[in-house]
Amino acid sequence: MAQLRKQVEASEELQGFEIRACGTTGSARYLTKAVVGGDLAKTEIIAHAVGAQSEYPDVRTILEIGGQDSKMILLRDGIIVDFAMNSVCAAGTGSFLDHQASRLEIPIEEFGSYAVKSTNPVSIAGRCTVFAESDMIHKQNAGYSREDIIAGLCDSLVRNYLNNLSKGKDLDSPIVFQGGVSFNAGIVQAFERHLGVKVVVPKHNVLMGAIGMAILVRDHYLNHETETVFRGFEVAEIDFVTSAFNCGDCPNNCEIVQVKMPDEEDKVIARWGSRCGKWNELI
Repeated sequence: MAQLRKQVEASEELQGFEIRACGTTGSARYLTKAVVGGDLAKTEIIAHAVGAQSEYPDVRTILEIGGQDSKMILLRDGIIVDFAMNSVCAAGTGSFLDHQASRLEIPIEEFGSYAVKSTNPVSIAGRCTVFAESDMIHKQNAGYSREDIIAGLCDSLVRNYLNNLSKGKDLDSPIVFQGGVSFNAGIVQAFERHLGVKVVVPKHNVLMGAIGMAILVRDHYLNHETETVFRGFEVAEIDFVTSAFNCGDCPNNCEIVQVKMPDEEDKVIARWGSRCGKWNELI
């Protein structure tokens, strides 16, 4: 938030602007909404779909791979009909590529350019990061070029992604690929090889979820025209008070974490941790 304020203050185009609504998305959307004063929270599935449709109205398949998780969203006639997420296996995420790039002493920004130079990608076991790394070391010792090994790693990630998320789904065109890993030309090329169709990467590929959320909260404001509860950029300077306690009302004995405003210590603005949802009414 502090960085955003600096960028806004430095921009001549945004002088005198007014924030009329604030939306949050992602896995911490409810906590973030409570802390910054958000007006609307939506899942990243919805946000990514809306963002992609804003640029590609006919999109039917969205591939999204970030640093820690990956998603697949299927749309028909502008409606989400199916989706899948993977936040368990690292072999289908950007962190896998980051780690291997570090091992090969290659900047991750250059990883894709190595892959597209390959003329004979090697086969890398990709069902598990441990097996993939072991297989990659074996291929290095066998004398394969870095270009062919990196192309093989890209193929491995794509195979793992499709095996985990597609599972018989029809991945129809147009296909849009977004998220940080879509910067990697080797991954884009690997998807096109496996799917046999062109894969489109949006200009603002890493911001599609944010763009989608901005559209959603704009429409929310236009439909309701309520006063925003956004706390402003100054929220970055607030030291929120956190505490925890155990519920004890059942054998689960859930640990409940709560957040309070520093100047209003009795005002709880966020609370989570209960399996039954008993303590989650604030978020």
